[in-house]
Amino acid sequence: MKKQTESPIEFPNAVAYEIFIQSFADSNGDGIGDIAGATQKLDYLQDLGINAIWLMPVMPSPSYHKYDVTDYKAIHPDYGTIDDFKQFVEEAHKRNIKVIIDMIINHTSSEHPWFQQAAADTNSPYREYYVWADKDSIADEIAKKEITQDSDNIRQWHAVDEDEDAEHYYGFFYGGMPDLNFDSEKVRNEIVEIGRFWLDELKVDGFRLDAAKHIFPDERIKDSYEWWQYYRDEMRKIKPDVYLVGEVWAPASVVKEFAKGFPALFNFDLAGSIQQSVMQGKHVAATIDGPTWVNLENENLVDRLIEQRKMLLTVSPDYHDAIFLSNHDQNRVLSNFKGNSDKAKLAASILLTLPGSPYIYYGEEIGMLGKKPDEHIREPFLWESNKQDSLRTEWIKAKFSTHAKVKPLSIQKSDNHSIYHHYKRMIALRNSQPALVKGEIDRLEIENAYLLAFTRSFEGDTLKVIHNLSTGKQKVTLDYVEVVFGEQNLKADGKSVEIMAGKTIVLR
Repeated sequence: MKKQTESPIEFPNAVAYEIFIQSFADSNGDGIGDIAGATQKLDYLQDLGINAIWLMPVMPSPSYHKYDVTDYKAIHPDYGTIDDFKQFVEEAHKRNIKVIIDMIINHTSSEHPWFQQAAADTNSPYREYYVWADKDSIADEIAKKEITQDSDNIRQWHAVDEDEDAEHYYGFFYGGMPDLNFDSEKVRNEIVEIGRFWLDELKVDGFRLDAAKHIFPDERIKDSYEWWQYYRDEMRKIKPDVYLVGEVWAPASVVKEFAKGFPALFNFDLAGSIQQSVMQGKHVAATIDGPTWVNLENENLVDRLIEQRKMLLTVSPDYHDAIFLSNHDQNRVLSNFKGNSDKAKLAASILLTLPGSPYIYYGEEIGMLGKKPDEHIREPFLWESNKQDSLRTEWIKAKFSTHAKVKPLSIQKSDNHSIYHHYKRMIALRNSQPALVKGEIDRLEIENAYLLAFTRSFEGDTLKVIHNLSTGKQKVTLDYVEVVFGEQNLKADGKSVEIMAGKTIVLR
């Protein structure tokens, strides 16, 4: 572990890293990643420049992904023990790395004891923990054939034991994930106590709230807004500096209202705007529409981001954007770029120079590949060459991130031009410049659609950031006094600069 010498960048003004424990590092040779393996890799993450870790679900669950919990106050046995988790948090905190865990409270597993008892006995005290209806009263709902941006499930009401004449329960995502009933005071109290357990006893720093939009059905979305404001207030009573980030796949007008309860939300539109700009070679703005990105006419990435930030900061002055390129629900960036590592590097450069908290999905920094179904965007991390890789997990046979297609970390470390070193340089740049960490964004007036340009300003210091999205050199005439960062040999005359294809410069 490196000794801290200076006051480090503090999260959320820092870079975060998303880990799927199952695929990250296997400490005991059973083929499944575990908490102890992740603990062994904290030095790697510290060296990369990471200051926060988001752990995908670690609680007991019948599924490989563990987004259907059966015990909210335990660690899945494949992943280790409560003591293993406590050690992970303690060691992360020694390295000034915050720990955020996935909190899945919209629904439980259908194998959770609460649901098992509720389904078996209509007089069970857990009956009110879930939402029930007789078949006739929900006939119109059962007939719906709609999907949403975050679920391809078209049926939200499910029969117990597949008896279609029996009472049905509500499960937005599928029958194995029955939704909790947040009209129940008992449920609300349970959820607060679960948060208290993880914050007080296990010392985590916050939660990523899964499926935050679906606490209540869409027709009761105002009730969802109010729940999250209540939840935030209750968590702050337990830990005043608790960090909460919500997953809300929705238009900005809907996200705006959730910002009243969440100090941070993931910016899905920005992820699409970055990728579309890189793929098209010009700056554009995009929004998500089902499984695809749709470009918005007459809008660009910078203007749309500025507009969104103004709107969200008006609603919540302490709002902090959670920005990313991809996550565990989306095709990996390099696969979207058809294996073009230069495009992956450029996308990383854009992400790491924008305002907010950048989240890096594990393996993006070594150019891992992956396309849906979901298992194959969550393949094992490649640490070493095959024979030497004792920590490589084997719970699934990789289809995309194979040794033939992706160079493992150990090889990339010895190649100064690798994706890994590019990420490390860009994170170091960000962490060294307060204007990139905390600065506001504004337009940089350059009439060139091939250049994504903006300023970042903080306490009197203004940086000019320019990304060349094109496949050719671009020359810019502008005043500057210093080249802060450049991926090329620059003629720094203070009046103009020539930017090579796919490269980034930062000027003061």
